[in-house]
Amino acid sequence: MVGWTTGTVVEARAEGRSGRVLLLDVPGWGGNLAGQHLDLRLTAPDGYQAARSYSVASVGPGDRVELAVDRLPGGEVSPYLVDEVMVGDEVEVRGPLGGWFVWRPEQEGPVQLIAGGSGVVPLVAMVRARLRSDSTSPFRLLYSVRTPEDVFFRSELESSGEGVEVTWAYTRTAPEGWPRSPGRVGRAELEERCFRPEDDPAVYVCGPTAFVESVASTLVELGHDARRIKTERFGGT
Repeated sequence: MVGWTTGTVVEARAEGRSGRVLLLDVPGWGGNLAGQHLDLRLTAPDGYQAARSYSVASVGPGDRVELAVDRLPGGEVSPYLVDEVMVGDEVEVRGPLGGWFVWRPEQEGPVQLIAGGSGVVPLVAMVRARLRSDSTSPFRLLYSVRTPEDVFFRSELESSGEGVEVTWAYTRTAPEGWPRSPGRVGRAELEERCFRPEDDPAVYVCGPTAFVESVASTLVELGHDARRIKTERFGGT
């Protein structure tokens, strides 16, 4: 699909403590690869426009597009999408975009996914793509969130099935009895809970810029091949 087109919100539900999942009907979308994103544009009554990029959680052919948006304080776009948009509303979208931060079922070998906050969205698409294909590549997801209430797609991730291992890292508040104290993902977590460098995994890291840079640098220090690490950062509002 080339250029801007109109998508209609056909479903909206709360996700996590400050997020929302939106399902859009976008005629002509045609489908997307796991890990791709789109641009979304809003236009105010006075003509002012604001556009942001959002990862796509849905995968495969079709004209339904699923997004998961976290509300960012002081933002122009995310508060509207989380708090105000309703079923039947229209938004402009452009995409699918991006061909580098993607996973294809024909890829072989282990896959390490590392998410910070709502950075889990394109990685969920990768998990979905694996489950819907004949791929036997082992997946591991290390998902860092502030609290248990902030998790996106928890029930789906917990039931991902054989071949997909999900571990959680809480940075502010952990569940009662959790074996690890809350804290940022560091060297110990990446060394103990991810594939080893000798496993030669394809690594995908997505989240806030500081998180992504810290994780990627530490992985290289641990011996992972930098050419096998793909990163995607976000900071839009």
